[in-house]
Amino acid sequence: MNRSSVFPVVIVTGLSGSGKSTALRVFEDLRFFCVDGLPASMVPKLVSLFEGRDSSRYRGLALGMDVRQLDFANDWLQALQELKQIGVKPKVVFLEARVETLFRRYAETRRPHPLESEQRSLDQALEEERRLLSPMRETADLVIDTTAYSIHDLRRQLQESYQSDGLQGGGLRLNLISFGFKYGPPREADLVFDLRFLPNPYFDPQLRPLSGKDKSVADYVLEHETGRQFIQKLLDFLIFVLPLYAKEGRYRLTIALGCTGGRHRSVAVTERMHAELNRLGFNATMEHRHLELG
Repeated sequence: MNRSSVFPVVIVTGLSGSGKSTALRVFEDLRFFCVDGLPASMVPKLVSLFEGRDSSRYRGLALGMDVRQLDFANDWLQALQELKQIGVKPKVVFLEARVETLFRRYAETRRPHPLESEQRSLDQALEEERRLLSPMRETADLVIDTTAYSIHDLRRQLQESYQSDGLQGGGLRLNLISFGFKYGPPREADLVFDLRFLPNPYFDPQLRPLSGKDKSVADYVLEHETGRQFIQKLLDFLIFVLPLYAKEGRYRLTIALGCTGGRHRSVAVTERMHAELNRLGFNATMEHRHLELG
């Protein structure tokens, strides 16, 4: 069996200034373990370290490589042979851009090219780097020309190619937070929903000591006609907008759902939305910010 199909290994390389660092940050957001500047000879050793590890924390390895090594081409071929022997076939993402674009980017950042020196100008360094990396480009699984790309364009293309397995909304992570308006909405919230129009269990003496995590309170809030309609309309809305957020390159979205004290209505709705979104294939977590205060 090809082990890389179970725990994927992605090599991110290409011309300096074409967006390698940005690409690695995207893979980091997609829960890959990322290492930049790794010598080719070290790749098989690092891959072996991850054999048999719990994959719940990381989806794979993303390794940034460049030509600063003295014998990059030979070391890379040797690394491929060693990986093949342990059943791993890495995917290679190669980034490039037009020469004039790379010149402009280096002028803007005022950083030297890795191969630039007193004896070698920037244009000569770029030409030499392109030559050294040509074998990797020819065998790359994905070649991306970032000449006309913004950071968001590059993020979007990589997310579309390496999204979380089978998840709706791609790699978009959702964090649902219940809260009480009397304590203030979460500052990190991207979307805030005011639930104070829903039936309030606080005014029922038997339900007041309970929380939205209790079935009797959840039924009181959600089995009411208003509650049922709201849950369905909110789900319809999120099913529509979440893939659009993911398409624009978002990797995290925080949704805050608030009632007066953050103990009954907001907790019941957050619990239900968390269950429904995960059932539909979204990657959602939840937090009850003011449950013990409400």
